[in-house]
Amino acid sequence: MELRQLQYFVAVVEEAGFTRAAARLHVAQPGVSAQIRQLERELGQPLLDRSGRSVTTTEVGRTVLTHARAALAAVEEIRQTVDDFSGLLRGRVRVGLVSGAGTRRFDLASLLADFHDAHPQVEISLAEATSERMLAALQAGALDIALIGLADEQPPAGISCQVVVDAPLVAGVAPDDPLLAERADRSSVPLAALRERPLISLPRGTGLRGVLERACTQAGFRPRIAFEASVLQVLARLAARGLGVAVIPALPTDEASAAGLRMLEITGPGLRGRVALAWRTEGPAGPAARALLGRLRTGLPVPGGRGGPPAGPRTGNARTAAAGGPDHQAAGA
Repeated sequence: MELRQLQYFVAVVEEAGFTRAAARLHVAQPGVSAQIRQLERELGQPLLDRSGRSVTTTEVGRTVLTHARAALAAVEEIRQTVDDFSGLLRGRVRVGLVSGAGTRRFDLASLLADFHDAHPQVEISLAEATSERMLAALQAGALDIALIGLADEQPPAGISCQVVVDAPLVAGVAPDDPLLAERADRSSVPLAALRERPLISLPRGTGLRGVLERACTQAGFRPRIAFEASVLQVLARLAARGLGVAVIPALPTDEASAAGLRMLEITGPGLRGRVALAWRTEGPAGPAARALLGRLRTGLPVPGGRGGPPAGPRTGNARTAAAGGPDHQAAGA
């Protein structure tokens, strides 16, 4: 009996056919059939029922399948153990990103590229989605690591976070907006004053939108969302043209002036947008994902600081991270 035979057997069962299994294994279909027939001869029992339109396991095959999977997993564990001793990482890491995650404040692309240079046998896949979807993917094991926008004070159960951006949210308006004419203090606006105004926000499912909707609900009204966009700069431009009030992280003064946008601090209550590195509390499953998580925790900034905490097995959450300086391009996405 060879490991290759067990690998072929598991692939045929999972793909419900020899042709799809051969394509998955990148081998010729007759070779797969021959190896499994040899395995059946060695064991003296048929493992697969080939009589239907799709291939299924026999009663014996179902029992053998459990042991075959365990044997292959054990071999993979041996390989990973040897790789750990030799300093070689291999495998695949699935990373989720909020829109605007690669900002001037932290160059995520360079962090990933440096990690790939150090560990060229690790494949990194990137996917962009809303924070809500990425949290669900983390919990389901479909993602290993994600940069998400936080809508709540604490992450969901089973998820740990390290906050990398903590920025105040402001009301961005055109220079002739009534909010400016109505107030003697042109630097702030109470949340209640936005009750009847058309608002411009990130889409539902993002951290910033969650913060806005929760605050409005607590204030006794539903926000009137007139425009949605996934890029914060687009929200700012829409507001500057008088199409509504953009609820966004505070822009640098020169950028706001160049866009023709006036910013008012939102008060009663003040709102904040936060972006965090998130992972399952028990840690990513594979050594490659654990190594990348450690690299990102070290390389990404913490609010008010220049870099993240030392990499290690400990996990954090949204409340224990420091609060401070803004990153207008990513906060709350």
